[in-house]
Amino acid sequence: MDDLGREVVLDGPARRIAVLYPAFSEILAAMGLEDHIAARTASDSLAEHAPAVGTHMRPNLELIVAAQPDLAIHYGGRSQALATVDQLQNHGIPTAVFHPATIEALYSVTARLGTLTGRESDAQALIAGMQSDIQAVTLAVGNIPQNEKPTVFFEVRSPELLAAGQESIVTDVIRLAGGINCVTAPERLVHLGEEALVGLDPEVYIIQVGPMNPNPAPLAERPLYAALSATQSGRALLVDEAMFSRPGPRLARAVAELAAFLHPNCFP
Repeated sequence: MDDLGREVVLDGPARRIAVLYPAFSEILAAMGLEDHIAARTASDSLAEHAPAVGTHMRPNLELIVAAQPDLAIHYGGRSQALATVDQLQNHGIPTAVFHPATIEALYSVTARLGTLTGRESDAQALIAGMQSDIQAVTLAVGNIPQNEKPTVFFEVRSPELLAAGQESIVTDVIRLAGGINCVTAPERLVHLGEEALVGLDPEVYIIQVGPMNPNPAPLAERPLYAALSATQSGRALLVDEAMFSRPGPRLARAVAELAAFLHPNCFP
């Protein structure tokens, strides 16, 4: 069952997979299935042996069909994905849509990919490894009182400011690392004016760097940011977009990296 509530049925374990979101390539590769990737998106640098079929927002249907996949995996974060799913289904390509917004949901997606590929034991081993790594972090920060956990702002893009909201998996990373996402809007991505950011006044400011935010200016060079608590205390951190924002196995590393920054005394 995928995250749209649809039953996905295959004649046998998937051997040629069209991966339409890079995070799912990371999961498959971590399970030893990189060579099963038959098509990928242009931003997917992991499976470069496979042909690129456009972006995950606008994949090229003809190129996907030409790759002859026996399964397509798509990300359901936006409504535009559903049109592609219908087209793939009409071409007889079974398609699973996943939209993990929490670490627990990531475990569930990994388990279901194990089922679809006939590699259940590899999937469970990957899940167990992530759980063990994250548990080590949560044990280290577990005794920190709620009122001592810093408020965190996660910048997805600037200067047209876009932040991670409560439906973003980043919120779960922040929580597990011992912080609090100060953006309380229920959306995954939240547009904010700089005045609203000043009102939030986060204690920690995280800036992702990657395709969505390729050249972010340092906080000190942004005039309206000078009064922020995070700017004045120097508690700003640049992070890898692919590690922090993609729902893949590297999120365990993201939790550890952020926890060490938020609570250095817990990690001597």
